[in-house]
Amino acid sequence: MSSALIPATILTGFLGSGKTTLLKRVLGEAHGSRIAVIENEFGEENIDNEILVQEREEQIVQMSNGCICCTIRDDLRATLSDLAQRRRRGELMFDRVIIETTGVADPGPVAQTFFMDDDVASQYLLDSIVTLVDAVHAHQQLDHRLEAQRQVGFADRIFISKSDLVDAAALAELQQRLRRMNPRAPQKLVHFGEVPLKEVLDLRGFNLNARLEIDPEFLREEEHEHEHHHGHDHDHACAEDHEHGPECAHHHHHDDDVKSFVFRASQPFEPAKLEEFLGTIVQIYGPRMLRYKGVLNMRGIDRKVVFQGVHQLMGSDLAAAWGPQEPRESRIVFIGIDLPRDIIEQGLRQSLAA
Repeated sequence: MSSALIPATILTGFLGSGKTTLLKRVLGEAHGSRIAVIENEFGEENIDNEILVQEREEQIVQMSNGCICCTIRDDLRATLSDLAQRRRRGELMFDRVIIETTGVADPGPVAQTFFMDDDVASQYLLDSIVTLVDAVHAHQQLDHRLEAQRQVGFADRIFISKSDLVDAAALAELQQRLRRMNPRAPQKLVHFGEVPLKEVLDLRGFNLNARLEIDPEFLREEEHEHEHHHGHDHDHACAEDHEHGPECAHHHHHDDDVKSFVFRASQPFEPAKLEEFLGTIVQIYGPRMLRYKGVLNMRGIDRKVVFQGVHQLMGSDLAAAWGPQEPRESRIVFIGIDLPRDIIEQGLRQSLAA
């Protein structure tokens, strides 16, 4: 048995967004990969009716294509450890894990399990968080449920389902709203879960305990967010000045708890100052910091430094050297719940080299 870490994907999304449909598609495809699926609960509809073996006491289901499914009977940590032990003993054969959360779950604690527990961290690599968004009901869900906002904020990739049931203007507004909440997650429209496997698995979107790579989509999306930045500010000013005015209410952007902002600087950071400041804000605001990621220009270092984090957990690594014609500009995106942008930006500016 290979000692390589087992890749894990978290599949999340609010009720009715199409998680199970996408999962069926993944499990039914002839990909030659054996997948262990962990579900918070089976619900009324089993993932697949081609069940070969069902151990009722253990709640583990083995399917005809070699995939296995199990419900979380204790907690996620115990389930992941149990699966890994069975894999080592040769009782279960699987190459990767997909965790389907319940529709009202906050994916944060699920993601943290892979870093907070030494036993799990030594056996699994969290590959990415994939979030499905229901185009028909998304605005209502995002307006009223913080869990739905967190699912968007944590996403490494967003799939929008049921887009054929809304008009083009409504879809464009939703995509803009999602981009404001999470500019680092590429968006894709999906129809009945028809997504190429390469867009679901092995995304390397969440490598805190492996070599970090610069994600070109992150840079592109972040550029897009910057272009719309002034309109975003104007709309929020509008909402504040005429809080309930009908002429403004029609135009202003939704004031979500989960928001993002991008910090840029052409001056290099002073490594010791930056480390101290980031450590401080992570201690204070960590529970509200969903995701943050950056490409940093550090004084005295010829290579890019890439870092990312979730809540209080951060990882960083050296990346490629700066190109001869490439501007040495630091870019950091923060995604969180009511983060004090002014305090964070001031601290970052004070961490720049003199």
